Amino acid sequence: MAKLLFLSLLLQTCFTLSLCLSNIPALLVFGDSTVDTGNNNYISTSLKANHTPYGLNFNGGAATGRFSDGRLVPDLLASALSIKKIIPPFLDPRLSDEDIRTGVCFASAGSGFDDLTTVASGVIPVSKQTDMLKQYLERLKKIVGEKEASYITSNALIVISAGTNDFIFNFYDIPTRTVQYNIYGYQDFLLGNIKYLIQEIYNRGGRKFIVAGLAPIGCIPIQRTINVLKRSCKEEENSDASIYNSKLQTLLTQLQASLPGSRFGYVDIFNPATDMFNNPSKYGFEETTRGCCGTGYMEMGPSCTLSLSSPCSDPSKFMFWDAVHPSQAVCKVITQKLLDDVIPTLYN
Repeated sequence: MAKLLFLSLLLQTCFTLSLCLSNIPALLVFGDSTVDTGNNNYISTSLKANHTPYGLNFNGGAATGRFSDGRLVPDLLASALSIKKIIPPFLDPRLSDEDIRTGVCFASAGSGFDDLTTVASGVIPVSKQTDMLKQYLERLKKIVGEKEASYITSNALIVISAGTNDFIFNFYDIPTRTVQYNIYGYQDFLLGNIKYLIQEIYNRGGRKFIVAGLAPIGCIPIQRTINVLKRSCKEEENSDASIYNSKLQTLLTQLQASLPGSRFGYVDIFNPATDMFNNPSKYGFEETTRGCCGTGYMEMGPSCTLSLSSPCSDPSKFMFWDAVHPSQAVCKVITQKLLDDVIPTLYN
């Protein structure tokens, strides 16, 4: 009898949770190229992915501005949660009212939490992406009314993913910020900016956040290449990323306690990626040290082009699409972990 009662409660909980997840009204996305679905196509920058072979596995080979061979995590989440097939970039002038109602992407490839990160490339810093959020909310209110807009915003899944560019552009490869900070001070500086960003989104009605930590930066193919002699992982950079991730998790716990009604989920990229490096066959990967595009050692953005060299024959066997960005296969693994372990904690 007790076992039957337990099973009944379990099934009821699963049904209720499934119902909650199926009722997420929208996705709102902030960050860098890991989640940019094409905003850079509409700004003056050379950092674009609107050319082949990007999008090799996206709707028959469409280069949409996504720095991948296929869909990114926000697209895969939106599809899995039955919101829509893909998340459009907010700057796309063809956005429909339905696009607005179900969520958009504000992210910009090459961006970061430090405004200095974007100076050379001219892309949109994360701090300015909240300006687009303000424009989005004004349009949303005109479409559905203020009450419904408030419901959509407070129940939308808000995705934030950035940080790698800050460390690579300002601390490791171009050590501009090392004049002002040691590595721990710079981590704290970035975390302060994240806190401000989240408070800004919260003040505009956002309540349910998932925030991505850093991957093992030192194992990204381009960082391996900079480690010229061995092309091995730069373990000091990985250690820095791990420390930063611990601090970020502490910050999210503090924010949930201080912002009434908020819920936060931490997205662990570091440990799944480390497992992929250590056990590639478990995920169907045959190559984890270089990208699929060209040589895979340095190519990214304008240098990842068919005019220079052809991509590998099967991107799903590669952990990285280019020398910086993960393949769609990796995005699928991360998305499933979010669906299984993170998002349910926000909507229970």
